[in-house]
Amino acid sequence: MTELTRDLADAVGDAFNAMDIDAVMQYFAEDCIFDHAVGPEPCGVRLEGLETIRGAFQGLFNKVENVHWETLDCRISGDKAYCEYRKTVAHKDGSAEDYHSVDILTFREGLIVHKDTYFKQRTS
Repeated sequence: MTELTRDLADAVGDAFNAMDIDAVMQYFAEDCIFDHAVGPEPCGVRLEGLETIRGAFQGLFNKVENVHWETLDCRISGDKAYCEYRKTVAHKDGSAEDYHSVDILTFREGLIVHKDTYFKQRTS
């Protein structure tokens, strides 16, 4: 069994920052769930299963020049990592995003079984 540590949580973030889909997906369990912050349900949009979630993350990587999650804080409690980020995105169309987000990552045997994402929405 792989112990949930700050190093493991940081390795997940590093994989996302490298925009390397294979590196990212090695941290997810076959039966994983991703609850995205935006969507029609109370949980946002729920994506289930490794291939569905792979497709969503690859879609993000395909539409941006760069995306970076700067870790502001990360706390481990039991099987969960609570990670606060500053997310910056440079889109291929020249637009940019900059906002704070939180991921609650639930692990089982060293793999993510649930990624629950929350973020601030900026207004002009």
